[in-house]
Amino acid sequence: MTESATIDAFAQRYRFPLDDYQIHACRSLLDGAGVLVAAPTGAGKTVVGEFAVHLAATRGGKCFYTTPIKALSNQKYHDLVDQYGPQRVGLLTGDSVVNGEADIVVMTTEVLRNMLYASSPTLTGLVSVVMDEVHYLADPFRGPVWEEVILGLDPSVTLVALSATVSNVEEFGAWLADVRGRIDIIVSETRPVPLYQHIFAGRRLLDLYATPAPGASTTPAVNPELMRLAKEDSRFARDDARRPRGRSGRGKRNHGYGSGAYGGATHKRWSSSPLVPRRSQIVAELERRDLLPAIFFIFSRAGCDRAVDRLVDDGAHLATGAEREALREIGRRAAEGLAPGDLEALRHRRWLEAFERGIAAHHAGLLPAFKQAVEEAFGRGLVKVVFATETLALGINMPARTVVLEKLVKFNGESHADITPGEYTQLTGRAGRRGIDDEGHAVVAWQTGLDPRAVAGLASRRTYPLRSAFTPTYNMAVNLIGALGHDRARGLLERSFAQFHADLAVTNRTGAERGPAHRSRTLVRKFDRICLVLESFGYLEETETGLTVTEPGRRLA
Repeated sequence: MTESATIDAFAQRYRFPLDDYQIHACRSLLDGAGVLVAAPTGAGKTVVGEFAVHLAATRGGKCFYTTPIKALSNQKYHDLVDQYGPQRVGLLTGDSVVNGEADIVVMTTEVLRNMLYASSPTLTGLVSVVMDEVHYLADPFRGPVWEEVILGLDPSVTLVALSATVSNVEEFGAWLADVRGRIDIIVSETRPVPLYQHIFAGRRLLDLYATPAPGASTTPAVNPELMRLAKEDSRFARDDARRPRGRSGRGKRNHGYGSGAYGGATHKRWSSSPLVPRRSQIVAELERRDLLPAIFFIFSRAGCDRAVDRLVDDGAHLATGAEREALREIGRRAAEGLAPGDLEALRHRRWLEAFERGIAAHHAGLLPAFKQAVEEAFGRGLVKVVFATETLALGINMPARTVVLEKLVKFNGESHADITPGEYTQLTGRAGRRGIDDEGHAVVAWQTGLDPRAVAGLASRRTYPLRSAFTPTYNMAVNLIGALGHDRARGLLERSFAQFHADLAVTNRTGAERGPAHRSRTLVRKFDRICLVLESFGYLEETETGLTVTEPGRRLA
């Protein structure tokens, strides 16, 4: 079968014709190259990953499909089971082990990292690895796992890296080629379903941008009506939205709540602007305009649950009679096997009441059976509103016609910070279902003190540099030395994307060729200091072959 015939046969499984960038990536894989595919959220990058699975399956090799979260692994597992059958597909997450020795295995990236450290026999016969959402390596807490996997895979394994749009894709691709061999970089900046930006203020859904003049090529200006409302809203909060105005113009400053440009930080006593909408108002207007289903992103599990309760208390009913029956059946299956006492503890009656109305929450704290029920019902168009944490934006196939962001500030583990342009694009990118919708809609709910110009800047920015979060830690040092030995562990650090960044910085300052004489030694020096500490506490010891782990498997205190 020719190259084109192979791709054409594969493409028959989709409801839409493959885009040029998808065909380009598939041809690279047929040619034996690895690929880095960078495209907007919702553009269909997973088609390339599924083609890598297809090639491995037809050629008799193993393919691992890795994802950043369990929910995405679970969903991808079910998708692949539908295509290849349960005998050929496995699932490995922290919660589930299903057919782990299959030729096609879906897993979280941490599972693959642990396999590499343990030299697992499951790796035998592995020919390709798909790393979905590879831009997640910038995550400060879990991102280093991606780099450990990329560096630890056998050179014979073909890497398929799927990323959201990043502005330094050439730099990232150059590093991948440096450590993995041939990597073809395929970039698409076209979003198949156009996305329209709005702000919901008071009881109105307003366009973020003014209607551009015919033939205008520049970015449209902010809607003047929004600017008028912002001026009116200044009676309720100062421009920076962090210090309540009061009669004397004084009040306690709420430090650390973002830049203030997105509002919402003042004490509720001072946030009485009539422009701040109720959720029920937003939902009613979206329903009236036929813009459901919608995902409301709320950066808190408890906040998602409270939002469901309040919308139910406000009397929202979004499902028809036939839909309610279908939802009741899905809810019944989700509760099978649970004792009455467990159901009571899980507030099942309240969950089911909201579920049958077409309203649900989706977050990591939800019982897996309930979460899967929500995913199934939303995918079938039965649930019309889902209140979700941002993990839902990581590729889970729950596309919506509309995405609503109630706030543009979130707690990042240390402080409340503005969301980044990349995060905004990732979240709003879930709006607009390819093959179903002609357009998607992103809605920002008004907050007291909000500056529409700042929202426009966030929505229009297209520069998302990918930065490495890789840095040596005590556990990483023990794992690396235990698996590779001290010298090879140091060598791995020197090949990391973080080191690649540091070397480029030195090169840019000196103008010299990148090489041993012009390298930053920051990572290696930190690794050496960590090793000295671990040796002093007895986790490592000096032997004839160098530093070794004294008690493999021993947990650090």
